[in-house]
Amino acid sequence: MSIPTPHNSAKKGDIAKKVLMPGDPLRAKYIAETYLENPVCFNTVRNMFGYTGTYKGEQISVMGSGMGMPSMGIYSYELYNFYDVEKIIRIGSAGALQDDVSVMDVVIAMSACTDSNYASQYQLPGTFAPTASYELVARAVEVAKEQGTPVRVGSVVSSDAFYGDNPESSKAWRKMRVLCVEMECAALFMNAARAGKEALGILTISDHVFRDEAISAEARQTSFNRMMEIALGI
Repeated sequence: MSIPTPHNSAKKGDIAKKVLMPGDPLRAKYIAETYLENPVCFNTVRNMFGYTGTYKGEQISVMGSGMGMPSMGIYSYELYNFYDVEKIIRIGSAGALQDDVSVMDVVIAMSACTDSNYASQYQLPGTFAPTASYELVARAVEVAKEQGTPVRVGSVVSSDAFYGDNPESSKAWRKMRVLCVEMECAALFMNAARAGKEALGILTISDHVFRDEAISAEARQTSFNRMMEIALGI
């Protein structure tokens, strides 16, 4: 595919080797304007904002991924395979499944279960286990300790359905000690594995599936600072 792509107006060299990817493009804009020095917008196609700037002297990009694995699949694939990106760190929201995981907790996704058929494209003779880069997981835990931010590390589930029709599905994942549910990590981890690159998911709990706990859409956009600062510090 030629560059720019149908989804990204950036030219070769406009995007850093490390990219932070929130689902919400407005969160990408917030991160760029709040944390990056001299951010330059490299993409506005479909309002999926992307910016490159520096953080403590290091060049970093931040770009929205959109909602769901098909959208994450497109953007992360292009970044890895067309723009020479080496590391993508998803920073997003998730719904807690366990009693000891609460709203605003930070979860580092070590692996991503999924109900998606995304892996079928690889025609594997079994079930693929999408996992994050160990080096990025270890570094994220170290940075969180340095910053004084408690984190949970474990398995998450990436679901294709936000409004699922099976009321028992969340209970089944909860039974397997999956920490939380989100919608993008599994596709990101698979694209990274296929491209020989690195990926990580850092999530902030925005609501609880089994308790009446949730924060507003505005708070999701602007108040996940601890998660963002861990990702920037890696």
